[in-house]
Amino acid sequence: MARITCFGEVLWDVFPTHKKIGGAPLNVAIRLASLGNHVSMISRIGNDTNGEKLVDFILENNVDTSLIQVDEQYKTGKVKVMLNEKGSASYDIKFPRAWDKIELSDKIKDSIKSSDAFVYGSLVARDDTSRHTLYELLKLAKHKIFDINLREPYYKKEVLISLMEAANFIKFNDDELFQICKSLGSKFNSLEQNIRYISEKTNTKSICVTKGRHGAVLLFEDSFFYNSGYQIKVVDTVGAGDSFLASLTSQLLNDKKPQDAIDYACAVGALVTQSEGANPKISQKEIDSFINPYE
Repeated sequence: MARITCFGEVLWDVFPTHKKIGGAPLNVAIRLASLGNHVSMISRIGNDTNGEKLVDFILENNVDTSLIQVDEQYKTGKVKVMLNEKGSASYDIKFPRAWDKIELSDKIKDSIKSSDAFVYGSLVARDDTSRHTLYELLKLAKHKIFDINLREPYYKKEVLISLMEAANFIKFNDDELFQICKSLGSKFNSLEQNIRYISEKTNTKSICVTKGRHGAVLLFEDSFFYNSGYQIKVVDTVGAGDSFLASLTSQLLNDKKPQDAIDYACAVGALVTQSEGANPKISQKEIDSFINPYE
């Protein structure tokens, strides 16, 4: 199995009635580990109870926490999550928090050099400190996977461009793809045309776009692969895209065929939406029977 390092926010998603551990790169890391990969998490927590509970949870999910720093000034991350009547989430992300202040170290650099892949997002680049660390690590990584999460007001066009240009693989949702393409001057209307536009604009050969309940599109080795989604009853969508990316990454890094990889990833993403929170336990047996219910 692959050796993967994830970089970015670790935090608490605070719902109206309860709170759960989350953060897109952490959700990706936990799902990657559940699929048998060796995963390390680079982040930063506050010196507080929320931070201690976060680290305990990450360890329980078989993710290496030795690269998670402790900040004496800033608190552990927190996000207020609001769900609409369809289970779709919107977010109020507190700033600044400890994960905004991830510092560069030799230990972190060594982890990146020894990893098969490096997963990073756009939200962690909202602060100068973590952004600088990210830029330095991108110089060292072998295979760079960029997970775009546009969260107003925490992104800048020029930063997004530099992070896309550094990537070997980019994951968008369809709204993000069209928004970014329009800002870059695209005149195209179709999903495929805009995927090609981004690929040429940023020199990124592999791009995946999720379409919610309608599945996903993958550009891989100059060919398109499709999954049209699965029929499910949505509880909430929190973390579904993260589990999708983790599953797709795991499949492709472990030499699965692109069509099988996107089918598998869409199935895992769909299964996540049937449960509350970002990191429900899902067995391989559940995934297999979901993809092939009549076998």
